[in-house]
Amino acid sequence: MSEILPGKTCISCGRLTHKYSEFKCPKCGKANIIRCDHCREITNAYKCPECGFEGP
Repeated sequence: MSEILPGKTCISCGRLTHKYSEFKCPKCGKANIIRCDHCREITNAYKCPECGFEGP
């Protein structure tokens, strides 16, 4: 029986998702940025909770 892993919350839209990209903030390198596939596709903006960097 396979285990269902919990999803993660998209930093752009705030929704729980299982299809996402995760990376460190390109400016400070501290915060993990998690973005769902939809927000990445429509280039929805995000803001780093550590340094305030904003990116598409």
